[in-house]
Amino acid sequence: MRGTSAAILAVALSVGISASTAHAQLAVSVNDGKVRLVDGKLEVQKTPQPDTVAIIDLRATPPRILAQIEAPGSVVGPPLSVAVSPREDIALVTSARRIDPADPTRQIPDDRVSVIDLTPLNPGLLRRLGSAVGVSKGPAPVPKVVATLQAGMGASGVSINRAGTLALVANRDEGTVSIFSIKGSTVTPAGKVTVGSDKSGPSHVVFSLDGRHAFVTRDGDHRIAVLSVDGSKVELTKREMAAGLRPYAIDVAAKSAVAVVSNLGAGLGDADTISVIDLKADPMRVVNTVTVGPSPQGMKISPDGKFVAVVLGNGTDRPANSPLYNANGLLQIWARNGTQLTKAAEVPIGKWCEGVAWSRNSRTLLVQCTAEQEISVIRFTGLTGRSLQKTSSIKTKGGPAAIRTAEP
Repeated sequence: MRGTSAAILAVALSVGISASTAHAQLAVSVNDGKVRLVDGKLEVQKTPQPDTVAIIDLRATPPRILAQIEAPGSVVGPPLSVAVSPREDIALVTSARRIDPADPTRQIPDDRVSVIDLTPLNPGLLRRLGSAVGVSKGPAPVPKVVATLQAGMGASGVSINRAGTLALVANRDEGTVSIFSIKGSTVTPAGKVTVGSDKSGPSHVVFSLDGRHAFVTRDGDHRIAVLSVDGSKVELTKREMAAGLRPYAIDVAAKSAVAVVSNLGAGLGDADTISVIDLKADPMRVVNTVTVGPSPQGMKISPDGKFVAVVLGNGTDRPANSPLYNANGLLQIWARNGTQLTKAAEVPIGKWCEGVAWSRNSRTLLVQCTAEQEISVIRFTGLTGRSLQKTSSIKTKGGPAAIRTAEP
């Protein structure tokens, strides 16, 4: 009788997961449990909580967390320290900082990369795998960390190519990019390439659409490096570009030879910028720059390629008595027409906000606000398709610090 009940429970759990995720689009949020912002100062908590990874169904109404597991992560670096494979079967999560074992009040560089198996939340893929290997019996599976690898010190921005065969990690504290080959859910280190000095600050790396190049932002020396990619062979080319002060987040538009980079600026309260790179030009080059406001932390191009979402810190991470302090960050949407950008919409958001992710239909956004430990769900609507409205929020365990979906 006990075995029969267990079997019924396993089937019920499996049906529950399938019903809730049959049409899921997975967004993966990395949440830092170690630190809090206290009146403009980043402090390690006296009783730090585990870092977590939340897997969110972006197509649910409203979007909701399907699972939340423990894995090391960090708010340090651009909010792109997570990548999701094209089939949504794995996610890679980097950890730029960890607590110093010799001094629990401070952080030191970290090099860990966690490989997370997402297949339990992807019923379509699970069915295809089951038909090949046989469906296992027992309790419904849950996502889990299946491997912990080493990249370089200060492992930050990470991307997977659109073929799902290669991943690159920008290592901020050693001037390198780590290379990983991917076969199914197996991720294997495949070397490193030096892209600058140990002070150059590689922040994020992203692949071109055809996977034959990659672009690395170096916020330490204000350059964007170009890599050539041939299989798992990755080399630094002689081409560098200069967009603005401290290039940070970078993204490539789907179905278009255009990239957009956010320039974090000097952090002095001035208005900062985002820049457009023409990847068809010979040589490829920055062709346009627009002013957005203070501290563009997060930035992502919509899946249809028509819009650019920008998350502005806007002084929310400063002491309350600072003349540069603001009570709210900002989410901006910029319309893209070729290499031209026009501001389309803006809405206030929370404090110390980080990453942003789009739904596949380019109409829903998830915006991370670290101080509130929540993700705002924002609808992109209106007669012209250019108004923003917060519709709900998702609470996280720890401060949400990076977010990503599979690339369009």
